[in-house]
Amino acid sequence: MRVGLYPGTFDPITMGHIDIIRRASLLVDKLVIGVAINRDKGPLFTLEERVAMIEAECAKLSAETGTEIIAHPFENLLIDCAKDVGAQVIVRGLRAVADFEYEFQMVGMNRALDSSVETVFLMAEAKHQAIASKLVKEIARLGGDVSKFVTPMVNDALNDRFS
Repeated sequence: MRVGLYPGTFDPITMGHIDIIRRASLLVDKLVIGVAINRDKGPLFTLEERVAMIEAECAKLSAETGTEIIAHPFENLLIDCAKDVGAQVIVRGLRAVADFEYEFQMVGMNRALDSSVETVFLMAEAKHQAIASKLVKEIARLGGDVSKFVTPMVNDALNDRFS
């Protein structure tokens, strides 16, 4: 069974994330969404809220693609998380060239730690390339409409948080 790991903070999950999840789920038998516990980032949503949003959105994708998709919180090294969930592949989404430099360094470090785990990059669809969770939160905080960047459920959660 080919297992993929798509890590991130998903604070919140966006249409860009969902695009990558949908496409990655076509490449593996099981896709684990690694929800990073990163206390330094000070997430807007709790870990439990982020996992619940991911589970709700991924249930639809799993039914569409036939791929098992699960959320898995982690706080250890990414390569150790990959080992913990049995992933042979780490999936990373790229939005722009600026993402590539950081990701290139991360791949090198992960390969040095465990060369048996491959990293696959998926480019975000053109319509999703500008979407970043950080910008979505900022727009929502300032009263802007983020409905084209997130699902209705996430949009409601953002509106509730900032109302």
